[in-house]
Amino acid sequence: MKISVFGIGYVGAVSCGCLGQLGHEVIGVDLSAEKVEMLARGVSPIVEAKIGGLIEAGVAAGRLRATGDVEAAVAWSDLSFISVGTPSGADGGVSMVAVDKVASAIGAAIGRKSTPHTVVMRSTVPPGTAEDRVIPILEQASGRKLGHGLAYYSNPEFLREGTAVDDFHAPPFTLIGAPAGDDAVVVRELYGAIEAPLHVVPYRVAESVKYLSNVFHAVKLAFANEAGAVLASYGVDAREAFRLFCEDRTLNISPAYLRPGFAFGGSCLPKDIRSFLALAGQKSMPVPFLAGVLPSNQAIIERVFEGIARHGRRRVTLFGLSFKSGTDDLRESPFVILAERLIGRGYELRIFDRSVNVARLVGANRQYIEREIPHIERLLAASPEAALEGAELVIVGHVAKGDRAAMIAALSGQAVFDLAGVPELQAHGAAGRIEYQGLCW
Repeated sequence: MKISVFGIGYVGAVSCGCLGQLGHEVIGVDLSAEKVEMLARGVSPIVEAKIGGLIEAGVAAGRLRATGDVEAAVAWSDLSFISVGTPSGADGGVSMVAVDKVASAIGAAIGRKSTPHTVVMRSTVPPGTAEDRVIPILEQASGRKLGHGLAYYSNPEFLREGTAVDDFHAPPFTLIGAPAGDDAVVVRELYGAIEAPLHVVPYRVAESVKYLSNVFHAVKLAFANEAGAVLASYGVDAREAFRLFCEDRTLNISPAYLRPGFAFGGSCLPKDIRSFLALAGQKSMPVPFLAGVLPSNQAIIERVFEGIARHGRRRVTLFGLSFKSGTDDLRESPFVILAERLIGRGYELRIFDRSVNVARLVGANRQYIEREIPHIERLLAASPEAALEGAELVIVGHVAKGDRAAMIAALSGQAVFDLAGVPELQAHGAAGRIEYQGLCW
């Protein structure tokens, strides 16, 4: 393909070299005359392993050149990469100044050519950038509509400085954001030689994944550094502890727990976080990241309560009371905390949880629920149908698969706040049988 790369900083320079290595013809475009001159001579404008040789080879073979002329670059190419910087603004949010300018310039140049043109966003941009910002700019500047001589895709990069060339050729996956019904054939072909899973998703999902990745990398580093400091203060070799910690690929280093949903609870997680914070406190060790975990968890419960309160003082049914499905452990269950808040605010509440039988609760589990919600047995329903009788607002925390059919059949017109992401409820909402609201989906 003939590709123009706008912005030949870190991402753009790597893209120029690697795309040329794949056999594409590439022209780098930048406002900096110095960068353009360097690239045109076959000299990399950045210091990065392997990229210097790729740029030199691309220029020598006639597959790579550079210019400061936007219109000429767009006229010559079939596809334009946007890889300009998106630094932090004064308020901490991302600055979109460079993106806006280059999108407008590319759009104007597209308007002056007669052939179709594709624009691909490689810069890290916030969710909603495609539909709310860049596509409108391109359409206005070009005089074209998306799908009519103008195509736009999001294609975030996952390049690490120091290993960017290897990461380009062996990514964990190739991610393409596209409009509904568009299979992104042009961008698929662009990466035809790259052996990696390829996913075509809505624009906002593609734009979000790069943010999630970098935020999670920072979270892991903050966790390892704070926890490691606490362990070291007790004479522990934190490197060895973390080496063994990482051998657990079932829970620790895995997709486990990385599913957005309601707050955590139970007899282990809250208790052990408090205990670890106490260890840090005994050594006067500041751990601001770890200290924020429990308040963050409580904030989720508060957000859900506020969402319920917006519906007014309705009769409420709660599915799920134990901290997770299939257990009767009520200790520090976020659903118990939510139920307590509702009762305290005067809501008429019914609860159904197949696994919870008050007569069978013993020890600390029984003491906890008797302390938090006295006379809990009066609120418990014997079946999904009984729980839903007269309900106006239904909160689904968790419900056993065997009870889902009965719950769905008994629902009719209620507002449903789904904290678990139950597919049958989403389908019921899409069909207009209930007023459906998901927690973060």
